[in-house]
Amino acid sequence: MVVQQPVPPAFLRAHTRLDRPSLVPEVQLHVADDVVALWEAMETEGGGAGEDPPFWAAAWPGGQALARHVLDYPELVAGRRVLDLGAGSGLVAVAALLAGAGGVLASDVDPYSHAAVGLNAEVNGVTGVEVVGDVLDEELPEIDVVLAGDVCYDREMTARVLPFLGAAWLRGATVQLGDPGRAYVPKEGLLAQAEYDVPDAAGGGVRRTTVWRLP
Repeated sequence: MVVQQPVPPAFLRAHTRLDRPSLVPEVQLHVADDVVALWEAMETEGGGAGEDPPFWAAAWPGGQALARHVLDYPELVAGRRVLDLGAGSGLVAVAALLAGAGGVLASDVDPYSHAAVGLNAEVNGVTGVEVVGDVLDEELPEIDVVLAGDVCYDREMTARVLPFLGAAWLRGATVQLGDPGRAYVPKEGLLAQAEYDVPDAAGGGVRRTTVWRLP
């Protein structure tokens, strides 16, 4: 069953704990140690878990790399309107606001993510984030910067994301992509901006993660 109503923040507080991502200790996030137990609680207590695991309850490598890069180079977002595409926990959105972004549009299809973004923004003391659903098939929003972390995780999603990123770039937006070496990221047309070693949220050790920029 897909969640139809807004997810109460109390549910997230009850089933997660606050932690600081290893690469971005400036930010606190609500994360889950036991994803299976969380997913079961989403089904029994949260109003329906949906089809996807709770990606919002972890700090993924691509998002950590983007957040680190933005905090280290705040001029990328300072005073600008930012889109956090595939926002998940809202880590990148929070980092952009801490770096001085004029406002952030956080896009994710998961209602639990929407609750997590708001909760994580609150715990980090930032304001100026607007949470929305899927924007990939909509008219391009008025944004200056697109930050997309861990969005090329399968062929279907990549086929939807890349045209959107290209359209944003053609309209003048700065477009940056954080990815830990997934096979679907194109080998051409991207410029490496930074590389980080990031512990994988799904286990399996450290992953070399790149922040790419559309030229």
